[in-house]
Amino acid sequence: MINTDVVTGALVADAAAMGLHWLYDQSQIARIETTGPLLFRAPDQAHYEGRQGYFAHPGKRAGDLSQYGEAVRVVAQSLSPAGEYSVGAHQVRFMSVFGPCGEYSGYADRPTKALIAKLIEFGEDAPAVSGMVDDQHPALTPVPALFSAGASLDQMHAAVSVVSTDETAHAAAAALFISLQGLGQGKSLETALNDAAIATPGELGELLCEALAIEHYDPLAAANRFGMPCHVKQGLPVVWHILKSTKHFEEAVLDNIRCGGDSCGRAVALGAVAGLVYGVPESLRTKTRCLS
Repeated sequence: MINTDVVTGALVADAAAMGLHWLYDQSQIARIETTGPLLFRAPDQAHYEGRQGYFAHPGKRAGDLSQYGEAVRVVAQSLSPAGEYSVGAHQVRFMSVFGPCGEYSGYADRPTKALIAKLIEFGEDAPAVSGMVDDQHPALTPVPALFSAGASLDQMHAAVSVVSTDETAHAAAAALFISLQGLGQGKSLETALNDAAIATPGELGELLCEALAIEHYDPLAAANRFGMPCHVKQGLPVVWHILKSTKHFEEAVLDNIRCGGDSCGRAVALGAVAGLVYGVPESLRTKTRCLS
C-alpha cells in the first residue's frame, strides 16, 4: 500500500459527517454547533424536523459509516493480499456487504440498489461494466483504495465502471485520482489540485478551476454557489475550495460538515486528499467505529 491514510482519511471524514448528513440548512448546523462539536454527532431526527434535509441514518451510532464509507471499505477489502484489484472480487465483496442479508444495514442510494439488482440478476456472469449512468458521489468511492494500491488510471476507471458509467462521474474520479498521484509525486497541494482541475475536461474542469480561483475562503458560500447535493459537479468544486485553504485534516473535515448537504459524499474525496497531505489524527481514528 502506498499510504493507508488515503483510505483511512476517507473513512474518518465520512464517519465524522454521518450524523448531520443531508441536512441542507447551514444556519441549523451552526445552531447545532453551539450545543457541542459537529464531528461525530450521533444522528438525531430532531435536528431535521422542519428543516430542509433528509434523515437517512436512523439507528446508526456516532462514529458509524454512511453508505459511502462502506463502499470505500468494500473496494479496499476486495484487494488481494498483494494489493491487486479485480472487478470480480469487487463485485463479490459489494454483494456480500450491500446485498440481501449482507453485512451492511442502513440507507442505500440509487446506484447501490441498481448494482445489487444487476448482480442478483446476472450472478457470476455479471458484466464488468455493471454500473448505471449516474453522476453522483458514489462513483468516487473506488478511488482511495485504487490509488493506495498503486493502480493505474485505467484500473481506476474499471473500478468506477462497476458503480457508474457516467462520463462526468468518471472525470471526477480521474480528477481525484490525478490529484492524489500528484501529491504522491511530491507536488504541493495547490499544484496537485490545479493540475487535476486543468486536466479535467468539460464543465467539471471549469468549475474546479473556478473553485480554486476564489480568493476569499468561504466554504459555506462555495457550497451555496456550486451546490450542496450529491452530483460531482456540485460536490467536487466545494472539496477543491476547502482543500486549497485549510491547513489541517480536522479543519477540512469540520468545514465540510458546516457546508451541509451531501457532506458524506464530499468526504470521500476530501478525506482521501487531506489524509495523504496531513495524516489522520489518532483522536479521530479512534472515534471511527470500524477503525477503533
